Amino acid sequence: SPQDFDSWFDTKNCLGDQKLVERLHAVLKPFLLRRIKAEVEKSLPPKKEVKIYLGLSKMQREWYTRILMKDIDILNSAGKMDKMRLLNILMQLRKCCNHPYLFDGAEPGPPYTTDTHLITNSGKMLVLDKLLAKLREQGSRVLLFSQMTRLLDILEDYCMWRGYEYCRLDGQTPHEEREEAIDTFNAPNSSKFIFMLSTRAGGLGINLATADVVILYDSDWNPQVDLQAMDRAHRIGQKKPVRVFRLITDNTVEERIVERAEIKLRLDSIVIQQGRLIDQQSNKLAKDEMLQMIRHGATHVFASKDSELTEEDITTILERGEKKTAEMNERLQKMGESSLRNFTMDTEMSLYNFEGEDYREKQKLSMMEWIEPPKRERKANYAVDAYFREALRVSEPKVPKAPRPPKQPNIQDFQFFPPRLFELLEKEILYYRKTIGYKVPRNPDLPNAAQVQKEEQKKIDESMPLNTEETEEKEKLLTQGFTNWNKRDFNQFIKANEKYGRDDIDNIAREVEGKSPEEVIEYSAVFWERCNELQDIERIMAQIERGEARIQRRISIKKALDAKIARYKAPFHQLRIQYGTNKGKNYTEEEDRFLICMLHKMGFDKENVYEELRQCVRNAPQFRFDWFIKSRTAMEFQRRCNTLISLIEKENMEIEEKERAEKKKRGAKVTASQKRKADLATENSGKKDAKKVKS
Repeated sequence: SPQDFDSWFDTKNCLGDQKLVERLHAVLKPFLLRRIKAEVEKSLPPKKEVKIYLGLSKMQREWYTRILMKDIDILNSAGKMDKMRLLNILMQLRKCCNHPYLFDGAEPGPPYTTDTHLITNSGKMLVLDKLLAKLREQGSRVLLFSQMTRLLDILEDYCMWRGYEYCRLDGQTPHEEREEAIDTFNAPNSSKFIFMLSTRAGGLGINLATADVVILYDSDWNPQVDLQAMDRAHRIGQKKPVRVFRLITDNTVEERIVERAEIKLRLDSIVIQQGRLIDQQSNKLAKDEMLQMIRHGATHVFASKDSELTEEDITTILERGEKKTAEMNERLQKMGESSLRNFTMDTEMSLYNFEGEDYREKQKLSMMEWIEPPKRERKANYAVDAYFREALRVSEPKVPKAPRPPKQPNIQDFQFFPPRLFELLEKEILYYRKTIGYKVPRNPDLPNAAQVQKEEQKKIDESMPLNTEETEEKEKLLTQGFTNWNKRDFNQFIKANEKYGRDDIDNIAREVEGKSPEEVIEYSAVFWERCNELQDIERIMAQIERGEARIQRRISIKKALDAKIARYKAPFHQLRIQYGTNKGKNYTEEEDRFLICMLHKMGFDKENVYEELRQCVRNAPQFRFDWFIKSRTAMEFQRRCNTLISLIEKENMEIEEKERAEKKKRGAKVTASQKRKADLATENSGKKDAKKVKS
């Protein structure tokens, strides 16, 4: 009966009855055809996967910390564990591992530039940049897969900046463009170096066997999806061995995602491949497991704000990756089916394993392990010499504070008092301690604590009071600094230097409120002479230099636009842009022409220029039915204009080089003709002299 037949396939019943399962397999075996690529195509070259483990950049650490801090209650199991909320945290952490620019507000700007910061602010991009350079040198061609289409936008900017020719395919690509891109990439002697695809849209039914390297920028939860992606290159027709590089960010949620996928794949090979049934429930991601994934590496990320990126050679990185991949494969080979099925507990190098001790049982008895959030940094605003250290009381907390004389003058490093004043104040403090019989305590945290204590005590014991002359000198020196400059004035001065550059003193003077131009000029002269005395001079100089670099960039962009527009009598109708091979698929040439001409007309360096440009586009009659361009945001216009400006700069450079070459050629011709004329003149004068001699 139908009921009996259905009962045969009830997994709850049949999994317990092994004989019944074997009998069913014997019945079904003649009707199953399983074709494995390795058996069908013996001549297919092998495929090798290497997992490249890399660190987080400084910016990535900041964003990763921010995401975890936002949900620290969940992290420490204090808040409500909602599954959707956990999935959202996981997705945000994955975005952070890929590139911080996937978050609004992370990219430095405006102006937004395609520059080295695109690489240095992401650990994966830094390694990818080195890897692509090596692969291009070796003559390989690359398939680059990512889960996120917005990341493909960033990779497009990167390829354009590095000059790599590429094709792109994602879920939004129309069928005609998809076919055209595949044909272009597979064409004999194709100049395309990279084919970037979104894993889900480009993972099936595409033949890209002309590529021999696959880079998985990020990993899918389902290992079969990644395998399908690799097989776009590793398929019948492939002539070379296929190398697969999987980028994984160390000590983050990505490590757990890859580990889980590997275990699912291993479980599949030892269960399904044997023709047995597998319980689908075991594949579902539980709340506790998601929480453990999020918690993985959180303490490591919180521990520091510094970048983990190194200047290692790509060969060293690959060797380390190969070693780690081999170790992981070996560990999976040793694992039995039961431990694979229960991998949430057995296979994780759990957070609770520390120094060989398993804290899981302890955790069950007490509260959940607490993840300590990072401490807030307090930045000191004073000089680092002895006087300011004492004034700030930034000695170790274990050592009691040393006493100080009452009514000490309030002195700050940016007021630039004469250095002699600090010597006198230090002398005064030491003598005061002598008068009250102060004994220097020993600081146990210092390696040579006894020696330091002895030297400090000796200074106090040998100190003398200020004499009349020194007291008068001190009072006089206290009037010689910029006493009327406070922290607010100083910050305004630094920001003005960043905004206008250090040489534009007139504009800087206007920005500092309550100070006359003469006062600002006087302060500026002393600042640039003695700025190295400031404690955080490195941060201040970096801030000013960043601003000056932006100014120079604006000037060079303005020059490039001026040169381009000057070549046309009617640029709004005649202007042409040399796209090369990377035109992009969204904007038309008419739209690009309008954007560039209007940007030049309104002034590139004008404030809110892109908002005004957006308004101009909406009012332009030629775009009244063009919904695409009318719906763009100011930020999108800015990104498009930056791409067009880089194309214009490249075109200008090529024209300049051509002109220089022609000028050089003309110069060589002129020199040759002048030489011929000179030789002819010499010959003629020689003939005249000979005639005179004869006569």
